[in-house]
Amino acid sequence: MKSPADTLVLGGGGREHAIARMLSESRATGRVHCAPGNPGIAALAETHALDIRDGTAVTDFCLSHDIDLVVIGPEAPLTAGVADALRGAGIPVFGPGRDCARLEGSKVFAKSFMKRHGIPTAPFDICRALGECERAIERREPPYVIKADGLAAGKGVFLPEHKAEALGICRELLEGRALGDAGRAIVLEDYLPGRELTVFAVTDGKSYRVLPPSRDHKRIYDGDKGPNTGGMGAYSPVALPAGLMDKVADEVLKPTLSGLAAENVPYRGVIYMGLMLREERDGVKISVVEYNVRFGDPEAQAVLPLLSGDFGLLALKTALGELEECPETVFSGHALCVVLAAGGYPGEFKRGAEIFGLDRDAEFEGTYVFHAGTAVNGEGKIVSNGGRVLAATGVGPTFESAKERAYARASAIRFDGMYYRRDIGWSERA
Repeated sequence: MKSPADTLVLGGGGREHAIARMLSESRATGRVHCAPGNPGIAALAETHALDIRDGTAVTDFCLSHDIDLVVIGPEAPLTAGVADALRGAGIPVFGPGRDCARLEGSKVFAKSFMKRHGIPTAPFDICRALGECERAIERREPPYVIKADGLAAGKGVFLPEHKAEALGICRELLEGRALGDAGRAIVLEDYLPGRELTVFAVTDGKSYRVLPPSRDHKRIYDGDKGPNTGGMGAYSPVALPAGLMDKVADEVLKPTLSGLAAENVPYRGVIYMGLMLREERDGVKISVVEYNVRFGDPEAQAVLPLLSGDFGLLALKTALGELEECPETVFSGHALCVVLAAGGYPGEFKRGAEIFGLDRDAEFEGTYVFHAGTAVNGEGKIVSNGGRVLAATGVGPTFESAKERAYARASAIRFDGMYYRRDIGWSERA
C-alpha cells in the first residue's frame, strides 16, 4: 500500500462533504476521490460518476485508479454489500459488510439482535400480518411507534396518536405496499419519552474509539414541531451527567460488539447508536432507539470538525483492523450545525434555485458550509438540488460561540424558499 493512501469516498451529501474535508487535511491520505460527490466536495476531491451500489463497478474503479482506502458514507452501498466486494479484492474499507449492515437495513434484525444480547431497547412486536398489528396496537398506549422493517429513505417511522390511524398505517404498509419491500414486516414498539442522544464509535471489531456525543433535531419547525425530516441541525458535545458515557459503553457498545463477534460478523467502520435517555429515581436509563452503520447526517457535520487528530489515519487503521495502533482520538471545543432546507421540505419542494453567499467563508471565523443537496446548472452556477441543501457549521470554544458562528454563517446565505430552524441546540440550555 502506498503512503499516503489514495482514498475514495462514496456518497454525495453533507456527511460525505465533511468526511472529504477531514481526509483532505490528513497526512495519512494522498489524493482524495469521491463518487458521485457534489459541488462542495469537488473543491476538495476529484469527483466521478459511479453507481455506488454496484460492488463490481466500485471495485473495478478502485483497481484502475490504484485506490488504497475506501470510506463509505451512506447506508445504501453498505446494505448492498459493496464493502464485502471491495474486501474480497483486497481493498481496505471503512464501513461494515452486508451482514453487519443489517443493524440498520432491517429493524426486525436490529431489535431481535438487541433482545438476543441483552441490549436495552423498547419492548416490541414483529408483525407480518394485519391481525398481528391489531393485537400489538391493543397492547399499547398512544403514541404508537410503527417502524417499517427495511430502508425507507427516512420515511419508515410513524407516531400516530389514535388506534384507527395506527391500524391504517399498518394496512398501507403491509397490504398497500406504500413503502414497497421495506414494509413487508413491521416493528411495533412501546413509545419511550425522554431525550435523544447520538453516540458514534469507530471500531475494527476489536478496539473502539468513542466520539463526542451529539444531538440531532428531526422536526422541521422550531420547538420540535411538524413532521420528521432527515435532520435540521445538530450540536456536539452534549452536556451529560458524570459517568453516563461509561454507562453507554458498558450497556450498549460493548455488548453490541461482542454480540456481532459471537455471530461471526466482525465490524469495521463507525457504528451509530441512537439512544433515548430517561431520568428515573435510580439514575438515567438508556434505551437504544436505532442503530445506523455509518455517520449520521447532520451529526457528522457537528462531530467531525471537532477532531484534533488525523481522521485519515483513524479510518485507515480501522479498515486494516489495526485500530489499537492508532493514537487516541482527541476532540476539543463545541460545534453546532444548521441545515438550510428548500421551502416545502420534507414534502414537495423546488430545485434549481441559485444559491448566493457561498463565496463569503473568509468573513466568518470558525465556520464551514457543507453541501448536501446542490448542483451546478448549465450556466455554471451552484443551485439547490435537494430538500436539505446546505449545512452551516460553527465551531468555537463554547456552545454559545459555536451557535453564534453557525447562525451568522447561515444568515449570509440565501436562495429562493430557503428555510432553517432558529433554535438548534435549544435543549442544551433548556
